[in-house]
Amino acid sequence: MKSYAYDLLINDKRIDGRKLDEYRTIEIKQDRIKHADGSAVVTIGKTKVMVGVKMEVGTPFSDTPDEGTLMVNSEFAPIASPDFETGPPNEDSVELARVVDRGLRESHCVDFKKLCITSGEKVWTVFVDIHIINDDGNLIDCSFLASLAALMNTKLPSLDDENKVIRGESEENLEVNHQPIEVTVSKLEDKFILDPDADEEKTINCKLTVAVREDDMICALQKQGNLELSIEDTKKIIEIAIEKSKELRKFL
Repeated sequence: MKSYAYDLLINDKRIDGRKLDEYRTIEIKQDRIKHADGSAVVTIGKTKVMVGVKMEVGTPFSDTPDEGTLMVNSEFAPIASPDFETGPPNEDSVELARVVDRGLRESHCVDFKKLCITSGEKVWTVFVDIHIINDDGNLIDCSFLASLAALMNTKLPSLDDENKVIRGESEENLEVNHQPIEVTVSKLEDKFILDPDADEEKTINCKLTVAVREDDMICALQKQGNLELSIEDTKKIIEIAIEKSKELRKFL
């Protein structure tokens, strides 16, 4: 199947008949986890990711006493793919969480200063938990869309007189200032490919993920694979990412 997918891609064709720069069908459903402060389920083709957001009171970092914090975690459950194993997070899981975290953080998607409760003492920590339901390729783009969609429907909890968190009563949403989108562009020989499925991903040896804000500002870059990218390749990939980010943002 890997050889078949490779031969098709080299000839500007794909197993499912898409163009090289075309995404599979995308569906976003928000507010899917009852006990989370925010949640979303995103499917891209057969790839499916669920994200839950939880707000907890924490202690600020010493160098940012008046800012809240963000924590992104990902879980690769064996039910999602025969390649996933039980146990502590592996390198792929850690990398996925870091790429999503970087895109959210560097885009200033959330104003951390507005998450300050008492400077130097108490702030809100935003936990973004990514759960892979089914892996059929392009986990980064799917996970990022789900994370942003979950943040966009997150309700801010309140505190009682004893500083205990009260959920489900507030109608105030977490303020999302920007809508960054991560677009991953794969390179195979001289071809640029978007949204590869699991079979196509096996042929890819280089890809670059670009986080783009709604104002076309590039927030973060993450390269995977051993193949070198030229300056011209990088410029081309960024152009593709900017254009496709506008398309993906329409689903939010």
